[in-house]
Formats: sequence, structure tokens, C-alpha cells
Amino acid sequence: MNNFDKITQREHGLQKKLTAGQMSMIAIGGAIGTGLFLGSKFAIGFAGPSVILSYAIGAFITLLLMGCLAEMTIAHPTTGSFGAYAEHYISPLAGFLVRYAYWAAIVLAVGTEITAVAEYMQFWFKDVPAWIWIVSFSSVLIAVNAFSVKAFGTTEYWFSTIKIFAIIGFIILGAYVVISPDLPEYGLHNYSLEGGFLPHGWTGMWVAVVISIFSYLSVEMIAVAAGEAENPEQAVKKAFYATILRLGIFYLTTLALIVAIVPWTEIEQGQSPFVTVMQTLKIPYAAGILNFVVVVAALSAMNSQLYITTRMMFSLARGGDAPAGLGKLNAHGIPFNALLLSTSGIALATIVYTLFPDTAFTLMVALSMFGALFTWMMIFVTHYFFRIHRNNNGGPALSFQLKGFPVTTLLGFILMLAILITTAFTEIFRMTLVFGIPFLALLILLFYFQKNRKPPIPS
Repeated sequence: MNNFDKITQREHGLQKKLTAGQMSMIAIGGAIGTGLFLGSKFAIGFAGPSVILSYAIGAFITLLLMGCLAEMTIAHPTTGSFGAYAEHYISPLAGFLVRYAYWAAIVLAVGTEITAVAEYMQFWFKDVPAWIWIVSFSSVLIAVNAFSVKAFGTTEYWFSTIKIFAIIGFIILGAYVVISPDLPEYGLHNYSLEGGFLPHGWTGMWVAVVISIFSYLSVEMIAVAAGEAENPEQAVKKAFYATILRLGIFYLTTLALIVAIVPWTEIEQGQSPFVTVMQTLKIPYAAGILNFVVVVAALSAMNSQLYITTRMMFSLARGGDAPAGLGKLNAHGIPFNALLLSTSGIALATIVYTLFPDTAFTLMVALSMFGALFTWMMIFVTHYFFRIHRNNNGGPALSFQLKGFPVTTLLGFILMLAILITTAFTEIFRMTLVFGIPFLALLILLFYFQKNRKPPIPS
């Protein structure tokens, strides 16, 4: 048994019940959430109409990342995924850092989703305290994740289906409005208003790329979910192609339509850009219906993120890098203790939202971004070591390989490093490195100086 087989064996016990269709929906469900429906407002504020370019660059980086992940996941379908790959192909420290940084990022991202839900619910219930929505919705999703992986997969499938049909409907309506000769106030000429296509220059366009990465965050969860897939190789390949196609269509097309219908300065001042568009068009009940969709979108992303943080903490526990109790499974094959710990982001979001209601969302995003950007950057580094190892030592032929290695892998790494550095020079992400660098240093100290490390749970 080689070293990676040992990693796979120690993560045994999870139930392999996710279908290829559910895997595709899990990936798209995580990526089409608050980042698109609310985060895009901030991206448009930075970039104006050039937000289309920002999200296109983000989509290109995501394509490269998904290619690297798909290749490694087909070779090693396991719940530890990119954390396990970093441990095996780089070093145990790298695996430790990736797992904990990613876990912290997604735990905080869960907080951004539930914060957004509380904000969306103000559309209907302005006088209801936000904490009521946070507690009630969180309780339901925690129960779903605690019941079984099949319940999670089914819930996520239908959440994602609602989002996809809503976005398709939005695209059809938006396209009609933009091209209709009877509605001359809407159209591509809005791209040149209020400062033109690049109102804040190329700098504003590039800063919006950071937000686009936050929007695309969670596509990587198919690599984690592969550990519970019925047919990992088929599921990962199908999810890779489906996710890239859908993200390209949904994000770029919808954003192009949004800035063609509503001047970007008005979008910046509103709620969700999608709701702002419907209010601008004055379609009866449409704004309320779309607000329901964005609530579903946020809950869907939160559902996926609870799943993914639970599995990442489970992997840490099974590797001896977290208390052994977090690696135990309940009668339904769920790491219930790891799930409970992973709800800590919800508690933090509740406190932040109560204390700083006007800046809670942006603060939670800034804090979660470090671990996300660091993890994506390390996936490219890991893929480089993975491919070098296979080139030197051989191995069975893979049914999927990222084209253009090493250029594509190194390009992805360079772009992610540039984005991480960019956060230091932006107002909205100023806390990203302020929080992230000390956090990473603390993890390194924890790795080297922890005493009485828990041994891996025997297979």
C-alpha cells in the first residue's frame, strides 16, 4: 500500500451515495450563491460595465483550477481532496495548512451566506430582527446535513435547479428587454454612460476580479464530494464540463444584461442587482419572486458549504491534526461533531451582523477571502508537484488531463498570487491579509509545536 492509499484508508466510512447529477448540481450550487446575487453589486461598483471582463478573467482562472482539480481527483478520489494531495505531493505541512485555511475560509463564507439571507429577508420583513432568520434557516440546514449525505445531495439538487431555471428566465427576459426596439432606454449604450466602460480604469476592473473569485468559490467542492460519489471518475468529468459551461453562461451573460438595463451607478446603490433590475423594469411581483430566488441561492450555497467544511474537518481529524472525536461518524455516516464545529461561522456572523449591520457582509467576505485565495493558489502548486511526480514515476493513464502543462498551471498560480497581493490595496479587502498572514503563521506554529498530536484513526 503506497502513502496515498493510506490517506484514503484512514478516511473510510463515509457513504458513497452522491450521483453524477447531484455532483454537478453541488458544484454549480456552491458557485451560484451570494457572490453572484449580492457580491456582484460590489464588483460593479469597482468596475462599472467592465465587470464583464472581471468575471471573464475570474472564469478563466476557475477553468484552469477545475482542470487541475479534475485531473488530481480522478487519480485520487478522496474526501481530503486537495488537502490530501498537498500532504502527499508537497509535504505534511502543506496539507495541514491547506485543510485548515480552507476550512476557516468556508466556515466564514457560511457566515456571509446567512448574513446575506438576513439582508434579503428585509425586503419583506423590515421589522423582524436579523437573528431570527439566521437561527431559523441555520437550524433547518444543519438538520439536513446531519441526516444523511443523500438528504444533503437531494436538497442541493433542488436548490440548484430553482436557481438555474430562475437565471435562465432572467436571461430570456433581459435579452428581450435589451434588444427590443420598443424599449430604447435599455441596451448596450448604457455601457458608455457614467464614465464609460471603464469608469475606474483598469485598476477598478482588476479589483473586481477579486470579488469574481469569491463568487466562483466553492466550485472546488466537487473534489471533496468525490469521496462520497457512486462513480467518482464519471461524476468528476461530468461536473467539470457542466460547471464550466454553466458558469460561463450564467455569470457573464447575466452581468452583461444587468449593466445594459440599469446604469451601473444605480446598481451600486441598490440591493441585489437582480432585484434592482426587476424594480427598474416595474414588472409586477417580479422583484419579490427574484428575491425569493436569491434567498434560495444563499441557502443553497450555505448548504454546500456546511457539507464541505464538515468533510474537511473530518479529514483533519482522521489525519491526527484535529481532535479524534471530530472524525467519528454517526449512525447515518455523517461526521456530526465536525458538522457542529463547522457551524461556528454562523455564530460569528450573528455577532458581527448584530454589532455592525451595515458592514457585516463585506467584513465577513474580507475575512473569508484569505483562506480561499490561499487554497486556490496551493491547488495550482500541488498540481505542479503532482504532474512532476507522475512524469518522473509513471502511473496509469488518466482519462482527463489539463492541457498546456506547465504553462497553464503556472499561469493560474501567478494570477492567484497577484489577486492575493491586490487585496492589500483595496478598501473592501483590507482585512484579508491583516487577518490572513497572522492566521497562517499561527497554523505553522501549531503544526510544529502541537503536543500529543492525535494519531490517525485506524482503518
